[in-house]
Amino acid sequence: ENVNLSVFNVLGQKVETLASGRYSAGSHTVEFDASEHTSGLFFYRLSHEKGTAIMSSGGLITDPISAISLGIALIFGTAGLPHVLMRFFTVSDAKTARKSVFYATGFIGYFYILTFIIGFAAIVLVNSETGVQMLSEGGNTAAIHMARAVGGDVFLGFISAVAFATIVAVVSGLTLAGATAVSHDLYACVIRKGVIKEYKEIQISKIAAVIIGLIAVLFGILFEKQNIAFMVGLAFAIAASVNFPVLVLSLYWKGLTSRGAFYGGLIGLVSSLTLVVLGSTIWVDILGNETPIFPYKYPALFSVTAAFVSIYLFSITDKSKESEKEKIKFDVQNVHAQIGIGAVETDA
Repeated sequence: ENVNLSVFNVLGQKVETLASGRYSAGSHTVEFDASEHTSGLFFYRLSHEKGTAIMSSGGLITDPISAISLGIALIFGTAGLPHVLMRFFTVSDAKTARKSVFYATGFIGYFYILTFIIGFAAIVLVNSETGVQMLSEGGNTAAIHMARAVGGDVFLGFISAVAFATIVAVVSGLTLAGATAVSHDLYACVIRKGVIKEYKEIQISKIAAVIIGLIAVLFGILFEKQNIAFMVGLAFAIAASVNFPVLVLSLYWKGLTSRGAFYGGLIGLVSSLTLVVLGSTIWVDILGNETPIFPYKYPALFSVTAAFVSIYLFSITDKSKESEKEKIKFDVQNVHAQIGIGAVETDA
């Protein structure tokens, strides 16, 4: 009597029917000998090549320092992303701002929960000969192909549209935030001391947007084959080192001064960028050197610490009259921020 082996995936879809032989799916292999069976239903467990180690920290984290740095970057970096912070300018009062933060925190937490669910699901559904061949070198299209495995071409099209819309929203938000910072904060307020015509500021903003776009395209080409999750960790590390320390201390520390905020943010920016360049991604993968100068993949633990310490030191050593005025204004600002009474309302 001929006995065949019917192979099903985890969704219950029939993949292949085999006689005696070997069934392979990526790194998984099942041996089947029909002569040993006469009839019945046989189950085979496909195990990952890493075994139970697949449940531990992934390849992005190789040591405790990198794990702590990545955690700091993802937690604090989210609060320091410029295209997220600029959304606060769209609310009318403190109550609405708190409501906006509440919903945003929920969606961000939901996103972080989905990341490891999608990762493990992609291992099961996409880790096949066909699936691995379709993946990009950085493994960045695993979720797209997993959508096709789960829901067919319709779900693939939906997830692709969502991914495209998300990319457009993030890129446009970052470009707008960067162009506004250059035209208004840097050029109009610092260089021109507030004496500038509106059309000139808009013109500078347009030029800055084009330059930022060209820089983004250049970096996209350089990091084309890098895993996007790893690159996100680096971007979050920079945001956590530059924006987050200034933001949190301006809210909760009376001793913060403009001098401390400027130099602390600057040191956070320089230290994070320097450590990223000296790390393995750029120093080894992009520039082609044998070993990285900075031994850890993520710099947040060091650059965020440097930013906080710098802000504190430059603030306590600032004895100018302007710094004393800023410290006096903190109490009034704190009352307005906590209860909303006396705060200036803006148009949403």
